[in-house]
Amino acid sequence: MAKKRSVFDIDFTPDVPEAPERFPAGNPEPEPAPPAAPTPPTRRGPMASAITETADAARGRAEAEAAIRAENDELAHEHVRLKKLGLITDLIEIDAVRTSKLVRDRAKGRDPELEELKVSIQDIGLSNPIRVEQDGQGGYELIQGFRRLSAFRELLEQTGDQRYARIPAAMVPRGEPVRDLYRKMVDENLVRKDVSFGEMAQLALNYAQHTGIKPHDAVSELYASALKQKRSYIRSFTRVLERAKGKIRHPEAIPRALGLELFKIIDADPLLGDELIGMLGRAPDRDAEAEVAVLKDFVHRAPKIVKPRPKSVSKTMLRLPRPEGEARIAASDGRVELRLARDFSALDRARLQQAFEAFFDALDAK
Repeated sequence: MAKKRSVFDIDFTPDVPEAPERFPAGNPEPEPAPPAAPTPPTRRGPMASAITETADAARGRAEAEAAIRAENDELAHEHVRLKKLGLITDLIEIDAVRTSKLVRDRAKGRDPELEELKVSIQDIGLSNPIRVEQDGQGGYELIQGFRRLSAFRELLEQTGDQRYARIPAAMVPRGEPVRDLYRKMVDENLVRKDVSFGEMAQLALNYAQHTGIKPHDAVSELYASALKQKRSYIRSFTRVLERAKGKIRHPEAIPRALGLELFKIIDADPLLGDELIGMLGRAPDRDAEAEVAVLKDFVHRAPKIVKPRPKSVSKTMLRLPRPEGEARIAASDGRVELRLARDFSALDRARLQQAFEAFFDALDAK
């Protein structure tokens, strides 16, 4: 009997995943897209790789340089801001500091408090730096701190310690107006009780000569921070020194009461200023004490020197057109009368005083 061979059916069609279950019409679900075939990497030559690496490095350097420039600009602006505030401090050679730009507000001579300052510097150092202005030639001009600079110079000379060859200094920006430089110097010493009215008045005269303004205005500018009464005293001393035409050698030694008495006498009769000059000239070798004695003698003799002026009975009448109407002014011996349809009491007191001060300055102008 013939043997039967087994027969197998072979399906050569590829395996196809079973179709997903279909949903009812109206709710179809999209079939997922087949995954994309991976893109084969592009082969780059060595030259292209080198160019790319160089470009990346250059871009990195440019970004780093831009960041550095931005930081430097920020630091520069901050440096300028701090410099304007006088907060940039450095150690500078004391030999590089000059004191010729500003006339000092302290009289020449030995400062009785300098020894105390030197002891303090030796014990705890200098807590308050001086202020200087760079002169553009590698040196500095002193603005504030004459006593501190003097103390350092004496300590270096006496001890030879090189610690005192350099002094802490705050830098003031160059080109600051002279008025502001004088104000900084003055305001620092206004709180000091040992700065006399004579010294402050002498500085006002020097400043007026330096800037070409009137001594009265110089006092207003320099001592704007002082109380009104103090400015009045300084103006009185300024008038005395001005009338003495530089013959008073020791203004710092004049007591306040004596200076005010001198002002009253000279203000009452300016011609007595010539008598004062003559009395000072008869004591050519006087020191501060002798000069004060001469001034006291002048005050004592003044009532005998005064020559009574004949009282004038004449009167000057003026009429000036104003927006408010016609201003009528009557001027006589010891009296000025102004009539105008205007409420002067409504004016600010300071403004009214300023106007009258300008009025008297105009009358005294030569």
